Amino acid sequence: MTLLPVTLIGDKILKKKTSNLKVVDVKTVELIRDMFDTMRNANGIGLAANQVGADKSIFVIDVSVVEGNEEIKPIVFINPKITYRSEEKIKIEEGCLSIPDIRAEIERPESITIVYKDTEFKEKTLKADGLLARVIQHEYDHLQGILFTDLIDDQLKKKINKDIIKIKKRKIDFQYPVTESVDYQIA
Repeated sequence: MTLLPVTLIGDKILKKKTSNLKVVDVKTVELIRDMFDTMRNANGIGLAANQVGADKSIFVIDVSVVEGNEEIKPIVFINPKITYRSEEKIKIEEGCLSIPDIRAEIERPESITIVYKDTEFKEKTLKADGLLARVIQHEYDHLQGILFTDLIDDQLKKKINKDIIKIKKRKIDFQYPVTESVDYQIA
């Protein structure tokens, strides 16, 4: 098991749109495996490649650990594109491994359709709702350089600002490995 350090709010790579892959090679498969290990070690249910310093359009999800979602197998999304968002929206509290200990209610579409490549680089289409749709949208946003804190109102941003500064300065106790430098990035 290889644990990768998680990038934190303030790290430049989190605000940059990630690059699409042209192929899935051995290094990509290793990165995906390490992303699953890192996510599970941190008790996460989703993780984007830029959250571990990789400029790649990949995210992994495993919601099977959440009650009521046990039948949903772990999924790898490569070069994803959300092609449909329902008009019906729902507010649910979200958190993020790159912004530990901060949670906020975020309004997102209840259901989505996403097109992506699997690890064999075959195109897939998935229709999702509920928790799975929520996590997909959260991780997809990461690949676009968007954090859930970008979606909250100014009043809440002011309220959590001191905590955000502590995270950026690495002045809290982290339960998993995190980056040391805001310039950290792997190829």
